[in-house]
Amino acid sequence: MNAFASWLLSLAHTLFNPGFCPGDWVWATSAAGALIALFPVLGAVIVAIMRKFTGNTYDAVTISVIAVTGLVTVLLLPWLLANGISGTFRAAFTGQDSGLSAAELSTFGRDYCGFIGKQSEYLGGGQNVFETLFYPSGSKLAYGYYIGALVGLPVASLFFMILQARTAMRRGQKWPGRLLWVPYVLFVVFSSTVEANTAVHLWLGFLPVAVLGLIPIALVGPPPWAVINRGARRDRAPEPRPAPPPPPQKEYKPTTVAPAQQLAAAPGPVPVPPGSTANGSERYRRIRRLGHGGFGTVWQAVDNQLGRTVALKIAHAPDRDTEERMRREARALAMVSHPNCVRVYDLVEEPDGLALVMEYLEGQALAGAVDAQGPLDDVAAGRLWATMAGALQAAHEKGVLHRDIKPSNIILDPGGLPHLIDFGIARSRGDSTMTATGMMIGTPDFVAPEQAAGTGASPASDAWQLAATVSYALSGYPPRGTRESPMAALMAAARAEPVSRLPQRSAHARLLIASLDNEPRRRPTLNAVRHEVEGWLARAGKTPDGPVTRIVPRQPSATRALPPRP
Repeated sequence: MNAFASWLLSLAHTLFNPGFCPGDWVWATSAAGALIALFPVLGAVIVAIMRKFTGNTYDAVTISVIAVTGLVTVLLLPWLLANGISGTFRAAFTGQDSGLSAAELSTFGRDYCGFIGKQSEYLGGGQNVFETLFYPSGSKLAYGYYIGALVGLPVASLFFMILQARTAMRRGQKWPGRLLWVPYVLFVVFSSTVEANTAVHLWLGFLPVAVLGLIPIALVGPPPWAVINRGARRDRAPEPRPAPPPPPQKEYKPTTVAPAQQLAAAPGPVPVPPGSTANGSERYRRIRRLGHGGFGTVWQAVDNQLGRTVALKIAHAPDRDTEERMRREARALAMVSHPNCVRVYDLVEEPDGLALVMEYLEGQALAGAVDAQGPLDDVAAGRLWATMAGALQAAHEKGVLHRDIKPSNIILDPGGLPHLIDFGIARSRGDSTMTATGMMIGTPDFVAPEQAAGTGASPASDAWQLAATVSYALSGYPPRGTRESPMAALMAAARAEPVSRLPQRSAHARLLIASLDNEPRRRPTLNAVRHEVEGWLARAGKTPDGPVTRIVPRQPSATRALPPRP
């Protein structure tokens, strides 16, 4: 290794040896420090390239590769080379075999500057780092110089070494990056035996390369979302197979009681909880109509038996298919338990049809809040995204897809917290036979391209719709812009037209672009999105579960942002 260190020093002298103060060998020492700094950069590039194929899968093999790479490129090679260069200078100063040629050593004893003196003595005849810092022999001014150079330069380099590790670990957990910068700390400690003046100039060359080394690591880029998603699917435990459906029943009589888990797992009629009545007209008193959609009319009502306000969703023109759809919606909602998802209480027969009794949420729809008050800022939008991603993830873990996420289906309660509502077209995965013939699934401005093209919905489709909703909350526009009619918007979605109205100055812009990719497999999963957004909120000093209430003034424009179509 001493021979390799001598060769590296000779190479540095050949590459950079200006013949002026402080001297050609002093300059060559800084050049050698720059060459040493290339090894940690190489290690980070190797790890970044490896993650292109492994993503965030950190098993024993990948952890071992990262650890060995860090130990070799960040600790072992730099430490051996720094000590080898120092040993070369000491050998040349004492007249021993240094590995350098006589022609190279011809200028080693030359005096270029008064404060440097002879290069041979300056670089090879002084105290080492440990002795200089703990047993100072010079003036206080000189000691302050060495403190700044031998402590300040390594600490500054450490900052950029951490940045290198974090850049190599983009779109993933940051803790494996410690395997790259902790060896650097050990390298600094173990280099205390290097001659102090040599160490100063090695660090002067090391620091600029540590800064510039961020460029090639960044150019490698993060692992594709498809690789990250593949690892997430592999790590997730397989979901239990649903129970086979029971034989059809001619008539349902609420004679038995089933818990929510059985209600969710078993297709068919929804059992009525204790206290419910088959004739809902006596129990639920309607107060006012809240909304009217393709699958039903929603009323604000009062539960006369329990004395609480509820939302009553009544199917239009009840028939067998519509009733089955309502029962499926009840099963879907009963399967999901999340504080930001609307809860289902009951399923009853009303005089005008089958009625789903749900939690009544007091508040304003996100669509109305954005249209009336202006777009959300990055913190509020980040909280919205993280919270709704968690709610959808809870639904997906139960095998339930929402399929109609849009600003009007997110309610902001009086405390500013968002709630996901209207699973009216939700269905379990694999339940493809219950879609009404000729019925469009989703809202055109916020429908995922694959859904508009007729492909079945998936968790990636829900992730696209949620990202489109967040984009609307940040900009006031659907991501593909507004169209003159719902059919035109649907055609734009089916053609997978590129998004054109994304917020440009948002901190979430890059994640939005990735989440709105036309190819489902390239989109980040909801879990990855939640991790990224919560990490950004933490770095901003904000909690992800705060209220979505802060807004920014709407930017003046010639065209007023249009609310999403129902």
